Amino acid sequence: MRRKINPRDTRRLMKRMGVNMNQIQDVQEVIFRTSTKEIIVENPEVAVLDMGGQKIFQVTGERVIEKATEKTIKIPEEDIRLVADQTGKSVEEAKRVLEETEGDLAKAILLLQT
Repeated sequence: MRRKINPRDTRRLMKRMGVNMNQIQDVQEVIFRTSTKEIIVENPEVAVLDMGGQKIFQVTGERVIEKATEKTIKIPEEDIRLVADQTGKSVEEAKRVLEETEGDLAKAILLLQT
């Protein structure tokens, strides 16, 4: 037979162990971003546990949405000019091929020379 745990006793026990737990009010959405996807939690309840200076966030929500993210690569202007100069192509063409090759200078030059 299981014994129910009293919330008041739980708070006392956590306090004795040096753990503080608080709710963050009025959170509208939580977003987890990785290099390949975004996880969006709508209407979440967020609790923060503070244990010895470290914070642990507990997130629960009504709706979870996962979506893939597009890779965006920032290509330096000098790389674009270098590829354009080496191949004799326009800056626009050099930029397009550098974006397609994810910034690989050698590959971009080879593709534009053929």
